[in-house]
Amino acid sequence: MCRRSATVCLIKSPSREHRELPDAVARLASLPDPRDRRGRRHTLASVLLTAACAVLAGARSYLAIGQWARHAPQDTLARLGICARGPLGVRVPASLSTVRRVLVAVCPGALADLLGHCPAGTESVAVDGKSARGSRTDTAAAAHLLSAVTAAGRTVSQLRVPDRTNEITGFTALLAPFDLTGTVVTADALHTQREHAKWLVEVKNAHYLLVVKGNQPGLHAGLKALPWKEVTARRYDRERGHGRRETRSVRALTVTGLDLDFPHVVQAVKILRHRTDLKTGKVTRQTVYAITDMTPREASPQFIGHTARTQWGIEAVHHVRDTTFAEDASKIRTGHGPENMATPRNLAINTLRDAGHRNIAAGLREVSYTPFTRPLDLLRLPVTCDAT
Repeated sequence: MCRRSATVCLIKSPSREHRELPDAVARLASLPDPRDRRGRRHTLASVLLTAACAVLAGARSYLAIGQWARHAPQDTLARLGICARGPLGVRVPASLSTVRRVLVAVCPGALADLLGHCPAGTESVAVDGKSARGSRTDTAAAAHLLSAVTAAGRTVSQLRVPDRTNEITGFTALLAPFDLTGTVVTADALHTQREHAKWLVEVKNAHYLLVVKGNQPGLHAGLKALPWKEVTARRYDRERGHGRRETRSVRALTVTGLDLDFPHVVQAVKILRHRTDLKTGKVTRQTVYAITDMTPREASPQFIGHTARTQWGIEAVHHVRDTTFAEDASKIRTGHGPENMATPRNLAINTLRDAGHRNIAAGLREVSYTPFTRPLDLLRLPVTCDAT
């Protein structure tokens, strides 16, 4: 079973030779290979690197990955770790069927953890889910993927929410592999659960900033009844862009001692958002309530407002996957295919942002001009002696 919440795929410790490889390759080499030992012509790491590089070059499907691999020159195949065979030492890339078979079968949770990264000291991590709509069939719902994304827009990890359940069941499994000491975890109202708050504070030594809506009626009513007009700890922010003007006001109130019936809560937050459409002049207003375990010294209204925006920022990552990689249009639906194709897309976004690209679509176009060298350079795959 590949779910981290149950019996997880055991990841082998990297061997001595694997430790000398680049970080991404060494971690991929530690993944258990789901294929039968007989008949293997390519290592698991080389197939997964082929998929990752092809997606970085703009591939959106198994077919596109197979086409990229088929046209890759010998020096590119050497850098991917594909062995030379026969008397002429020719490297033959993984076929379309091999790529498909690996991505359908490999453990998705372990793959997402290995390709993602949560550096120690990360300020905040946002948790939210997204459905791969194209994976829906007449008899099965679309694959729903729960992701954790840093404030910088880097995806830390993701897992697929089991069918007939919701995101709540995957919250702890998603974050369990990472050191979250001192990190602020933000989530929408669905994850404003008492057990989640206890686990974050007591087990992971993390902080939380959780949105409160009508699914917690008692807590929501208690927050609305607080004396917000008397609050002096406020922060105002204004910005203009994307065809609109937005004003945000953040108020924070210490609620220690009040009967809000939520573990470790210290401050309540009220965020007012006013948006004006610059084209139509239409004004929209939204009020959001939230709670946190952080003290006023640890979290000022300015810090809370900045952290709250990271939760809204995760939607930008999902938007990129939908518009730039056409994830919702993808018909991949067999086995672990939906989540294992989403992982290289996340890796591509992380890699391009690390390379300084703020516009992912523009970054993909730039990479596509040299599709057999630039993706490998971005992933820091070494140039082998026989590939020069």
